[in-house]
Amino acid sequence: AAAPASTKIDVPSSDADKKVPLSGMRRTIAERLLASKTQIPHFYLSVEIDAGSLVTLRKDINAAAEASGTPKVTVNDFVLLATARAAAAHQKVNSAFAGDSVVEYATVNLSVAISVDDGLITPVIRDAQKLTLREISSTVKDLATRARAKKLKPEEYQGGTVTVSNLGAYGIESFYAIINPPQAAILAVGTIVKKPVVNEQDQIVVGQRMTLALSGDHRVVDGSAGAAFLATLKKSLETPATLLF
Repeated sequence: AAAPASTKIDVPSSDADKKVPLSGMRRTIAERLLASKTQIPHFYLSVEIDAGSLVTLRKDINAAAEASGTPKVTVNDFVLLATARAAAAHQKVNSAFAGDSVVEYATVNLSVAISVDDGLITPVIRDAQKLTLREISSTVKDLATRARAKKLKPEEYQGGTVTVSNLGAYGIESFYAIINPPQAAILAVGTIVKKPVVNEQDQIVVGQRMTLALSGDHRVVDGSAGAAFLATLKKSLETPATLLF
């Protein structure tokens, strides 16, 4: 059950300030995230991945897509597919705390954080671990379009088992997200950054790096389980061709 967002707070203001009443969506967000942060014992892990191969493969795929007139794919499409498959392989991440038990979900229903005019909504990609890259891409594009047009059905943003939040498009390099209850984990994705790195020959070269950060419910996910999940995710995204099969 969600805790109340807050009691009325006496906030100093002047006549020149604008007071915006909470919408239903903003109130729900406030209630759910307050409950999450106060009732769920969060812990945090992060990993930096080499995104060079991912950038190259995406460029090649999109060049072929442009030539054939088919839709292009995004970096986030790769991240979503890799997350779904990694969550399927690491059951604790795809679980929820139920008081006297832990529910381990049989399938990965991937919640995707999408910004809308009045806040944030997390529509769900069902059975995401079974989809191809193209199917993930087309599904998330459709959900995002209809979310922003307020045309989603309630069942389309319910029943998620793990969430991905990507702020890379805003230039954010790294962040930690608040868990989307009753789920046990959320993945925060940053932008790809060019930076000097040391290669296997101990040479300093230009690399492309992306930070992935996991917030976990420590009642369900131990540090080692979260680390194993991130290791699988890192391997998939650093060898992105494996996601095409």
